[in-house]
Amino acid sequence: MATLGLIGSGNIGSTLARLAVDAGLDVVLSNSRGPETLADLVAELGPRARAATPAEAAAAGDWVVVSIPLKNYRQVPVEPTTGKIVLDTNNYYPERDGRIPELDAEETTTSELLQRHLPDAKVVKAFNNIFFRHLASLARPSGAPDRSALPIAGDDPEARASAVELLDLLGYDAVDAGTLADSWRFQRDTPAYVVPYAKNPQGLGISADDPGASADAATLRAALAAAERPGS
Repeated sequence: MATLGLIGSGNIGSTLARLAVDAGLDVVLSNSRGPETLADLVAELGPRARAATPAEAAAAGDWVVVSIPLKNYRQVPVEPTTGKIVLDTNNYYPERDGRIPELDAEETTTSELLQRHLPDAKVVKAFNNIFFRHLASLARPSGAPDRSALPIAGDDPEARASAVELLDLLGYDAVDAGTLADSWRFQRDTPAYVVPYAKNPQGLGISADDPGASADAATLRAALAAAERPGS
């Protein structure tokens, strides 16, 4: 059975782990505090899950999810990700991550930073534009009429195709948004960021108790097309 390796097991990481186990995948979890701190989550997930170090999780994964604060992206182990498909869920929050001039100037994207750090990995942007509670509640079987779509972006066509397969296993359709340079279209504070999946959107944000609403591929494509890059 295929394995999902997780570097970071917070809100998004743990949600993806639950979806993966439900889909019959094996899961290797890691965080910055050590495998022993993940004992409760591993017990909840059951025999398909185990805890490890970030390097071990990367080495074990057929797909590797990076879901950590962006400011720590240089801590992602490089060698174990060689040749791996790395799914980047990160978003830029200057109040948490500090100022990153390249991102402030819109000269690059968060995923391009990670790809630069992991030159021999195949980075795909995914899972960054949906609230973690909605990620859990909106997953649906393939073919369900109310199945939602999530955007992906990446420079390697085969890696993007593999990411589509993973999304399908986890309960989502995928919309190909292009290369990593195009991933700004679903970064924070764009029309495709969290709002399409909200029942009661509030401008470009949502409330923490929003119950969620499905968003199909057409809805997502319209949101991606409506994105405007600052300074363009």
